[in-house]
Amino acid sequence: MKLTTITAASILAFTLTQGYTAHAQNNKGKETKKLTKMEISNKEKVVALLKAIETGDSAPVAYINPTNYKQHNTAVGDGLAGFGALLQQIPANSAKVNTVRAFADGDYVFTQTDYVFFGPKVGFDIFKFENGQITEHWDNLQEKPATPNPSGHSMLDGATEIKDLDKTEANKTIVTNFVNDNLVNGKMEKLAGYFNGDNYIQHNPNIPDQVSGLGATLGALAKQGIFMKYDKVHRVLGEGNFVLVVSEGHFGADHNSFYDLFRVENGKIAEHWDVVEKMTDKADWKNNNGKF
Repeated sequence: MKLTTITAASILAFTLTQGYTAHAQNNKGKETKKLTKMEISNKEKVVALLKAIETGDSAPVAYINPTNYKQHNTAVGDGLAGFGALLQQIPANSAKVNTVRAFADGDYVFTQTDYVFFGPKVGFDIFKFENGQITEHWDNLQEKPATPNPSGHSMLDGATEIKDLDKTEANKTIVTNFVNDNLVNGKMEKLAGYFNGDNYIQHNPNIPDQVSGLGATLGALAKQGIFMKYDKVHRVLGEGNFVLVVSEGHFGADHNSFYDLFRVENGKIAEHWDVVEKMTDKADWKNNNGKF
């Protein structure tokens, strides 16, 4: 495996395996006991854990269940032990982590993060909690472009305020229906109903703002014989006005994992961020848990 394909999960595992050993040997469990007594949300745990990739702080390792950690990044082995040899290749103090958005939905926390490791990347991470500890992880990463999209937006800027918590389930339904209607089933005649006129803020690196901008881009690609088709929605998570949809499908000839984050305003989709990652061949997987 090339170094450039090392993902956030890989760096995370390095922090955890190295930190767990140091924590156990040098601190004799004192930090763990201290952290256990602290009242901290699952969302705060994840943000601290991701930041530890950059800082090398060993304390957040207490948030991971060291004997029950199921990995869905197919490029690395299951649990913590499978990461060792690969992660030794990561240069010390080379990573940068800035979690821009963090959300919680029941036992799940999902984040959008600006990463720097072997080049700049944008990633979505999903963590599942059981009894206050992380037991499962999914992610999707994409190279971060050096220039903004046609409307001047980056993959990470835009609204961050979480509101309308009482509308979480309704917003999840709106977004799920949009993805199934238009991206899975191709019912483009229903497209307009999900937006407030032509208003739509787009953070995809190649697509401009407005619903008409999305249509024009997809139309231009279709003329080149390049089509985007979502095959299946695997997971929908949300908090208030933000909804994350995890899907798989095809863009051109590539089999991809799609992570799409939508912001809903007054019952209409107002803003969109995404990360697209090409699926690897199953023969190359390092665990049997699958991408989804």
